[in-house]
Amino acid sequence: MKLEIAFTSAFWFAGVLVWLTLGVDFNVILCWTLVIGSCAFLGIYGIYYMIPTMLAQGKQYRHYLGKNFLLTLLLSIPLGLIAVVISGRGEMFPIMNAFHLTAQLLIGTPLAWYIYKTRNATDEQIFTLKKELGKSDAKLGFLKSQINPHFLFNALNTLYGTALQEKAERTGEGIQKLGDMMRFMLHENMQDKISLNRDIDYLNNYIELQKLRTSTTVDILIKTEIEEQLADLKISPMLLIPFVENAFKHGISLQSPSHIKVTLQTKANMLYFDVNNSIHLKADGDPEKINSGIGLQNVKQRLNLLYPKKHELVIRESAKEFFVHLTLNLN
Repeated sequence: MKLEIAFTSAFWFAGVLVWLTLGVDFNVILCWTLVIGSCAFLGIYGIYYMIPTMLAQGKQYRHYLGKNFLLTLLLSIPLGLIAVVISGRGEMFPIMNAFHLTAQLLIGTPLAWYIYKTRNATDEQIFTLKKELGKSDAKLGFLKSQINPHFLFNALNTLYGTALQEKAERTGEGIQKLGDMMRFMLHENMQDKISLNRDIDYLNNYIELQKLRTSTTVDILIKTEIEEQLADLKISPMLLIPFVENAFKHGISLQSPSHIKVTLQTKANMLYFDVNNSIHLKADGDPEKINSGIGLQNVKQRLNLLYPKKHELVIRESAKEFFVHLTLNLN
């Protein structure tokens, strides 16, 4: 507020100097000086006190106009007297009053109202955007915190099962892949965008770990068609893996024939991702059935937050199969 008062005062005095240098009649200079000063005072008073107070009381523009008119009348009396004293001309009183009222009511009052409403709308918009951004950041952090331990826990379970089945003969390979996954979780996963190739590396490591667990079962078919030569595209981390993790959770049974197919390809800035898997019902007390749907719900929310109007997610389910198709604009 102090800065605006200083700026207005400087503008006021600068205007007076301009009039003086142009050799304009002194009475005209006097009128402009007093009127501009009065308008500036009432404008600042209105913007910072009168308008906020009246709006808080539920009053609108007509009330502000009426109150400002009364203040202008009150100010016109001393301003007119000052003009008469300085100029030595009695006719300056009505001239000054008419000039002051016209300028204040036609210019000063609506201008102050417009400035306040515009600034107030801008401040509200900034506040809303900051609030929504804070909510989005908090929600993204919460969703990531749910996802991270979930995948590490599944990977460790896979390694443990492999070690029991194969007497630790292939554990080294699994540990290496797990190490890559943990590095990803600690570093890339905290970034807003990462290379699509790096995200696919994580995806492939996860699939290979799952293959270790299911390699001794002949009735399980895991097929991937993932494009190898990808353009230098960026993607938000951990968007694709929930669909694959969901496929292994519900699509694999060590007792029944099972299949999973993962397809990924890009064209220009578009990513096309498909996951198709068999469905095996879980027992009522199975923890995976109790927590079913959390991963997919999380990724849906993240897609809405990170890629609004830039993605299409299609999910279809039948009695025997589950299908996911994701189209994502990475531009």
